[in-house]
Amino acid sequence: MLDLALVSRACKVLLLAGLAALLLLRGVMPALTEITDDFPEYFTSAKSVRDGQDAVKLYDGAWFREQTRRYGVGHAENPGEFSPYPPPTALLLTPLTGLRPLTALRIVTGLNLVCLMCSILLLSRIFAWRLLDSALFILLSGWALLSGLRFGHPYILISTFCLLGYYLYLKRMPLLAGLCLGVFVPIKYYPLIVLAGFALHRQWRVLLGGGIAMAAVALVSVGVLGWKVHQIFLLDVMLNHLTGHLIPGPRFTAMFQSFDTLFERLFILDPARNPHPWFSAPPAAAVAIVATKALLVLAAMAALINLARARSVNAIAPTIGILGVMVLLIAPGSGTYAIVLLWLPVALLINYFLSERARVPAYLILCTYVLIGFIPYGHTYRFEGDGGLTVLAYPRLFLLLAMFLVCIYAVGFPGSSGQRAARRRIHPEMQNV
Repeated sequence: MLDLALVSRACKVLLLAGLAALLLLRGVMPALTEITDDFPEYFTSAKSVRDGQDAVKLYDGAWFREQTRRYGVGHAENPGEFSPYPPPTALLLTPLTGLRPLTALRIVTGLNLVCLMCSILLLSRIFAWRLLDSALFILLSGWALLSGLRFGHPYILISTFCLLGYYLYLKRMPLLAGLCLGVFVPIKYYPLIVLAGFALHRQWRVLLGGGIAMAAVALVSVGVLGWKVHQIFLLDVMLNHLTGHLIPGPRFTAMFQSFDTLFERLFILDPARNPHPWFSAPPAAAVAIVATKALLVLAAMAALINLARARSVNAIAPTIGILGVMVLLIAPGSGTYAIVLLWLPVALLINYFLSERARVPAYLILCTYVLIGFIPYGHTYRFEGDGGLTVLAYPRLFLLLAMFLVCIYAVGFPGSSGQRAARRRIHPEMQNV
């Protein structure tokens, strides 16, 4: 008689082997042999600080590009700019600036691989998943993981710290949890939404730890770089960063996969960059962006209120999950590599719905997560700028939207998704929190 459990495990092992091979060939090996995009911005900024350059010049695009060429980091044709990043970002790689750029990238790649393994262990500990399942979950983030390794981004490290923070919270160490969640907020804002989830459930000690970490990083940054560069960031860069307007005018690119760029593509005519909008009506773009994001935020608020009324200790998990998905959905732009930040929110949502016996939304969320990981962007980008067909160039945006709507519906109508309405399952570590 065929042992289905054995077959299932064999299939998982084969899938894991294939994903590991893909990770090695498309993520690790390229990062060990060549520097391409994004890493030059991290390394050049750190090298400039280490060499005693005036930090105020970091936001001078022409000067920064010249420094990148002088240090020989990446391609001279596309040296990049520091303008999207907060000042503390320049401190990330300062310990590695005495090395050759490629050697520094290799060390960063090794650190990312260590973080990847730590994330697998943390998922297994937090949700009592088998290590095999945890490894599959991480590797199924696909292109996000590959590009994060390839370009030397810190998102894998940040996502690992988010998992560590939640694990420490379950272990009744809220102050340490907050420190882990807050330490990267001055560099990448995303962990702030996890802290917001704890705030909604009045976990004040977690917030205290987060506040201490953020303040410490900010003070170190001001002490090393000076106040002037932070003033420039706060007054001239931060608002444009949050709204995605780092360059003047509309951003006609599907790479950002946001409602901002989608509606600008659909409704704003530009003879050079967007000659074939669906309908030329610039005011409609602004209205559509604001209205869409307002509706998404209102839907999230309604779901969070519903969770609060349930008075379940376990409600903090879907709260963080919904907020984590929502913030990427309404962001004015995000790279593929940023999707690794969904490790904690998506895992929390899947585990929560499974614990509530709502298998349909749990598996739908998992399916959208996997699909996001392996979108064939080369086939979808060809529709960009082709009138109404432009929507086909935004698959990640609509998959995120589908994931979000599944969460909202399952929380708002628990009975229809098979979710039990009575007794709530509480994580063992949460019994006495």
